[in-house]
Parts: sequence; C-alpha cells; structure tokens
Amino acid sequence: MVSQTVSSWGNLARSSSVVYGLRSRYDAFPAIPVGATILPYGNGRSYGDSCLNPGGALLLTRSLDRFIAFDRDAGLITCEAGILLADILQLTVPAGWFLAVVPGTSAVTVGGAIANDVHGKNHHRAGTFGRHVRQFELLRSDGQRLTCSPETNTDFFGATIGGLGLTGLISCAQLQLRRIPGAGMDLEVIRFANLDEFFRLSEVSDQNFEYTVAWIDCLSRGRSLGRGLFQRANHSASPMGQAKVRMGHLAMPFMAPFSLVNTATLRLFNFLYYHRPGIRRRRREHFQSFFFPLDSVANWNRLYGARGFYQYQCVIPEQARPEATARLLEKIARSGQGSFLAVLKQFGSLSSAGMLSFPRCGVTLALDFPNTGARIERLFTQLDEILAAAGGRLYPAKDARMPAELFRHTYPRWREFARYVDPACSSGFWRRMSQGEVVLNGAAPPRERT
Repeated sequence: MVSQTVSSWGNLARSSSVVYGLRSRYDAFPAIPVGATILPYGNGRSYGDSCLNPGGALLLTRSLDRFIAFDRDAGLITCEAGILLADILQLTVPAGWFLAVVPGTSAVTVGGAIANDVHGKNHHRAGTFGRHVRQFELLRSDGQRLTCSPETNTDFFGATIGGLGLTGLISCAQLQLRRIPGAGMDLEVIRFANLDEFFRLSEVSDQNFEYTVAWIDCLSRGRSLGRGLFQRANHSASPMGQAKVRMGHLAMPFMAPFSLVNTATLRLFNFLYYHRPGIRRRRREHFQSFFFPLDSVANWNRLYGARGFYQYQCVIPEQARPEATARLLEKIARSGQGSFLAVLKQFGSLSSAGMLSFPRCGVTLALDFPNTGARIERLFTQLDEILAAAGGRLYPAKDARMPAELFRHTYPRWREFARYVDPACSSGFWRRMSQGEVVLNGAAPPRERT
C-alpha cells in the first residue's frame, strides 16, 4: 500500500490515491479504513474521471494477467481481468479466433472492457463487448465471490457490464470469440463529400461489411459539412504473415509544453488528409493497423500538452440523427475547435447487456478537443443542449465534465444501478453524477452465490 499520483488518458486531472496491489485472483478484497472508498483500476485508458478516485484508493489489477483456459474448438477463452486485449489477440489470432468486439485500442484490460462495455466498428453486427461475455467472477468488499452470467446472478451481471468498476472487482472472465480466416482485413476506403453521403454509404455498407467507420473533417462547412473518408472491411480469407500485435514502436517522448493540436494545424491536417492522393479504394492490411492505428504511437495523448484534452463522444438516436448530427458538426466547425480524430459511426439495434451501457440505435460522434478552459466549456454547453434536445447521451468512459442532470436524464436506469454499487467503491465520476443522492448504495442482496 503506497500513495501514487494517477491520471487518466486525457491528462485533465491528476489525483493522489492510496494504491493497493493484488498478487492473485484468489486474494481477499483489500481492507480499507472505515469511510474510505476504493476503485478497481486497469490500464487507465478511460479519458476522464471514471477510472479515478480522488481522495480515495485504487485497486490495481494489471497483475491479474494469467490465461486460465482456451478452448480452441469452441472459441472460449477464460482469463484474469488484468490481461490486455492485445495479449488475447496474440494468443488467439494464430489459432483462427478473434475477439467478437474490439474498441479503438488493444491496450485495454478485459476488466476495463467489461466495466465500460466497449464497442467497436462492428456494432451494427455484434453489439457491445458485454454481449459476448459468458461469465465473470465478481469479488465484493464483504468477501462474496459471485459468478455472474446471463443465467446466474443476472442482476449483478447487468449492473457490472458498463458499471464502471463500481460493483466490485472483476477477477476473471470467460469470453466467446469469433472465427476468422487469418490476420488480414479486406478494406475499402471511400471519400465522401458531405453528411448525406455518409448516411447513404453507411446504410449500404452495413449490409455487406462487418466493420464500418468514418473519419470526418470536423471543420468543413456548408455543402461540405461532414465530409470525410469512409472505411468498410471484412476479415480476409487470403493469408497475411504472422499475427504479431505490436504496440508503441513509435512514441511521443515528452509532454508537449502546449497543445500541438490547434486551429492552424487542424485545418491544414484535415485538408491534406481528406485530399491526399493515392488513396487506394481497395487494399489488404493487417488487423492491427485497421483496428488500432494509434497503438503504434506510445503516449500519443502527450500531443495535447500538459493541460490535457477532452473527448466528446455522444450517440444520437436514429430518429434524430441527420438533423442533430448536422447541428453538432456545424456548431463545432463555427467554433474553430476540433480534432484530427473525429469519428462517425452508425450503431445498430442490438441491445446492450448493461444497465449503464452507452450504445443505442443511432449514430455516434467522437472528437478530441484540446483543453482551452472556458472556451471549450462554452462549446460543450452548446453541444449538450443540442444533444439533450435530440434525446442523445454521452459516453461515461470518455467523460470528464458531463452535467449530472444530463446523465440522470439520459441514463434512466441509474438509480436501479445504484442498488448494486459496492458500498466500498466510488469514483470521481460517480460522485459527480450521484451527488450523494443515492441511499440504497450496495443494499441489493445477490440472488445466487457460488
């Protein structure tokens, strides 16, 4: 037990926390002082304060890094919760299996992927990560070890998937993988001129391609509003080398003294990236460069400087998506603020397993913004108003400033979820959202035990 300064991926805030370690998944839940709180902490890839516990303790889980079983016939893998998705792919891809859902980085722990119910480029086909979790063990602060699955302890199963680590420690999990022919991806890249073209492309592509996503020029306006590059891909049946998962062979070696992402660099980059010659409409590439392009640059978050950056990721429901998406992009373009990393993706209709799961049928927009203080806060307030009017919501895993009122309104099951929060667990995000209102914290008894 030591004190350590910890920050999340956005580098917006740093908190000093007492940290506890684990030697084994069989260890007891740490005994913390009466009145203190603790939060499981994986690889720290959440962008805001959902993985931080300012003034409290953190339970570090990366030491839970062992594989338990791999059924190569059924595609079932059982592992401890501190294993990175990259480690799983290193083992399973040569055997012809792939994770059913992967987010934009492979440097996420299994526990973190469950706790944030991450999604990927194939949401329209596969839904969220939680839909492919067969079971997990949940260690509560009172010493209970609960086996949770769609059939057993279903209430804790639904609360823990997307539950931001607040229901206890996920010690290990069993995941259902999907068959793949090899490590390659058959990819098509299509330049589109505006938002209307994106929606047409997305509708057509989702029928024949498992993975779809678009980069957009967030500063384009007028007839070019929402222009960008659309990617669609399937796993390739053609052989492609070794399934080597590489991370961080390039690096941002220091924290920039100021953000290298500003209006001038952004406009230049977006123009050149959109118009760059030599875009090959069809090509084959390794799965890592398709799914995890930023994993090749270690500490890329340092580009935004010591003040850090925000990510604003929202989902707009299907019925409101064209108008609300256009209004959001127009507001961002007028502000002159934005990101190289502006992503637009259609979500499907498959339901999520978690009470607080983020995705819903509609379109998701994600942009990184340098922390410019009051200026960016004013923009966020305006974006929130558009989002609320459209019935959309923000992603807690990416959030560092969502108003509590917006969370409560857009996550209607939050009070139901609060019944399953472990009495010893808390986070900066949860305290901001609950504001001490919850009185049933941890009161729900498990229905079944192991």
